[in-house]
Amino acid sequence: MKAAAFDYVCASSLEHALEVLDANASDAKLIAGGQSLVPMMAMRLARPALLVDINRLGELKNIQIAADHVTMGAATRQRDVEFNTELHKSLPLVRDALKWVGHVQTRNRGTVGGSLVHADPSAELPLAASILNAGLRLRSKSGGVRTVPASEFFMGPMFTAVGETECLVEIEWPVWQGPGVVTIFDEVAMRHGDFAMASAACQLQIGADGVCQRAAFGLGGVDGIPLAFPELAQQLVGRKIDEKLAKDVAHAAAQSAEPGSDMHADADYRRHLATVLLSRMLAKAGQGQRAVAKA
Repeated sequence: MKAAAFDYVCASSLEHALEVLDANASDAKLIAGGQSLVPMMAMRLARPALLVDINRLGELKNIQIAADHVTMGAATRQRDVEFNTELHKSLPLVRDALKWVGHVQTRNRGTVGGSLVHADPSAELPLAASILNAGLRLRSKSGGVRTVPASEFFMGPMFTAVGETECLVEIEWPVWQGPGVVTIFDEVAMRHGDFAMASAACQLQIGADGVCQRAAFGLGGVDGIPLAFPELAQQLVGRKIDEKLAKDVAHAAAQSAEPGSDMHADADYRRHLATVLLSRMLAKAGQGQRAVAKA
């Protein structure tokens, strides 16, 4: 199939893009990498009357690394994050998540902000953002700038807090400081690059005595939005994480999810996968071990 007819504007600046959005509202759609939007248009699952291309806006591609946070332009290429070794020290969970995103070709074109705004519940970057509770900065011509935490940004499958005339301009990722930070990201799919039937990720900070000092984890592909569990994560803090504790916490997390069923897996199997993935990684990360991604 091919896309329905649409008009096209190549934005010369962010202000230009916001003006076009403001004038066209629900008829317009932003595009940068196009790795999600273009296939949907080709299948006519999306039919924007106007595409506003922000791909050439350098002001949306900056990366600034500070001690306690990383600010990343929404149009930053996924490959630029994947191969930025300095950035890996600050955001190891994002590094691990990117290894599972599509294929090399899609990461070459895909943008970080595009993946977040697309909000596929099985996608990797939305899960990482939810676990770290990144701040997503939105801007519009008439409403100015506002920052939405990831915990409030994802509202449903492919549905976010972004307004019709707003553009995601920056993502602010919290940086965990100090030694002992361990991250793991893992998922199960029919083939590498396919949508995950279930995914799990964690970031723990383990002291020299083996006690968990800080914890965050989440699940993807098992609900309408990526899930993070800050209350359950607190149960790990101040304790040494053994297999029993890991299994108990993982079971509680998976039971709170509401996965769907399809031709690849039913809800019970997805919930089982989530439990197994999360319990294994929490136990391993609790011992200070980082798993090597199989992607």
